[in-house]
Amino acid sequence: MKVAIVRYNAGNTGSVTNALRRLGIEPLVTGDAEQLRSADRVIFPGVGEASSAMRSLRGNGLDKVLPSLMQPVLGICLGMQLLCESSEENSTECLGIVPAKVRRFEVPGLKVPHIGWNTIEGLSGPLFSGVAEDSYAYFVHGYFVEDCAAASAWCEYGVTFTAALQMNNFHATQFHCEKSGPVGERILANFLGPEEQM
Repeated sequence: MKVAIVRYNAGNTGSVTNALRRLGIEPLVTGDAEQLRSADRVIFPGVGEASSAMRSLRGNGLDKVLPSLMQPVLGICLGMQLLCESSEENSTECLGIVPAKVRRFEVPGLKVPHIGWNTIEGLSGPLFSGVAEDSYAYFVHGYFVEDCAAASAWCEYGVTFTAALQMNNFHATQFHCEKSGPVGERILANFLGPEEQM
């Protein structure tokens, strides 16, 4: 299986690469449009700030390439947020693949960013096959995708937010599946499963 990881200035490619290697996959890290289009699976990771990430994507044309992909795509953390319409982080227009907005946490009494292990619930869709309700996943984020019709999992941190989503061939997790232990490994393995299931 050919798995491509999107290379841009906010991609946390190292930990994702290591997680895939543990599953027996040697990924290709690339920002080349044709290599991304020809991959069996594409992973769109992200750590950092939304507006600079979108500038990077626009600078090499990936803002046009990513929405055109037809194979299963997995966004992770900032990668999930960039799939949405817009982010309150520096009033950023995002890729617009998922009809949802990204909001800033404003939760009195709770630390922001939301860092650490938290439970995910309301699990649905192929990413969560064999994953138990209220499993723990690892989060690091100061912004969140609002509750939306595309949600395939939720989490609670002062507010209920979308912990994972699915829109056609686009899947995404707000948590870092590559850092979420056996639960995250199962989610990645599910993503790498037969395409007809995704």
